[in-house]
Amino acid sequence: MASRFLIPCISPLFLFYFFLAISSTQTNAFHDGQKVFDVRNYGARGDGKTNTYNALAFTKAWNDACQWSGGRSTVYIPAGKFYLDQITFSGPCKRHVTFTIRGTLLAPRILYADKRAEWIAFRYVDNLTVNGGGILDGQGSYSWRHLNDCDKNPNCRALAMNIGFSFVRSARVNGLRSINSKMGHFNLYAVENFNITRVKITAPGDSPNTDGIKIGRSKDMHISNVSIGTGDDCVAILDGTTNLDISNVRCGPGHGISVGSIGRFKEEKSIEGITVRNSVLKGTMNGLRIKTWAKSASENSVSKFLFEDIQMINVRNPIVIDQQYCPHNLCDSPGKYNSHVQIKDVKYTSIWGTSATQAALMLQCSKAFPCQGVELSDINLVYKGRNGSVTATCENVGGWVYGKIVPGDCRMR
Repeated sequence: MASRFLIPCISPLFLFYFFLAISSTQTNAFHDGQKVFDVRNYGARGDGKTNTYNALAFTKAWNDACQWSGGRSTVYIPAGKFYLDQITFSGPCKRHVTFTIRGTLLAPRILYADKRAEWIAFRYVDNLTVNGGGILDGQGSYSWRHLNDCDKNPNCRALAMNIGFSFVRSARVNGLRSINSKMGHFNLYAVENFNITRVKITAPGDSPNTDGIKIGRSKDMHISNVSIGTGDDCVAILDGTTNLDISNVRCGPGHGISVGSIGRFKEEKSIEGITVRNSVLKGTMNGLRIKTWAKSASENSVSKFLFEDIQMINVRNPIVIDQQYCPHNLCDSPGKYNSHVQIKDVKYTSIWGTSATQAALMLQCSKAFPCQGVELSDINLVYKGRNGSVTATCENVGGWVYGKIVPGDCRMR
């Protein structure tokens, strides 16, 4: 009787990793003194077609670069279109890692934030650079039409943001484009010594909840030379953010540069040391906005702010402090509550341009905790409509007014 040989069943995934290990050790090379880990050597394909191995290849390239101890390393994504499932790049890493994106990364058409808040996430990494001039395409148009109702429904099912950084220190993002996010574009949480430069963020003006850059519980950040046009806040500064410098930003369309909301939850932390300067806001719903919940659960503060050298072009509400914030009818009796968030030491200087409405300056502070140390100097905001002249509303505000102020009917306590 002829002998029989048992042929083991080898899965496609096993074969993928087997050949991946062989090819990657042969072709990864050095460039400019850095070890380069090219995702193509791990099986990634940038052919614009769905590839189930791309996320596996990217993860393997990242892990090898992260654990490379011979010096700096680079994960390299070349030109092409790479479909990519939800992915997390985790540290700690042994040395400085650069993540260079030359091509376009395409998100799944439907991706909820049930497991992670972002489509692409970096976590627990020190000494990181993300650059390359590539594109993150969230493919959000289907979600905006069919899935994203968070602007109307406080209990909505959240969708994934394009990219996030959590517990990342000493990092720089330079020269990327983020387009058509399902919800927010950049989400930054608990980052430190973090710089964003030469980034362009775009989504249609009517796309819901597509914040440009969201920042919370972070410190020592610089955002400069960026262009943001979305359907929500260009920059959203959330609780626990300190020492943030924003300069040379072009914002619009969108809802402007927003601080808060803050005060809704007991565990929230204060916001302190924010500078916004040398920027232009064009066609936005708001310009510079601070908002705190009327029905406050915490007593914290918003303090030490400087808004300087900012041009408004056809902005609906250029300067706003709103301490009666309470969307979605979440306050059972509007007007009954007074925010417990203390706003103090806020300076607006050299702000000029055009308001799309008469209400160019609205400072509506809390009766229980009036604003303190608010300074207005060299404000010139004009309204060119047919309904009358530009107006200012200042309620429960303590501070000073210097120089030329238009509109000029703001009275400090």
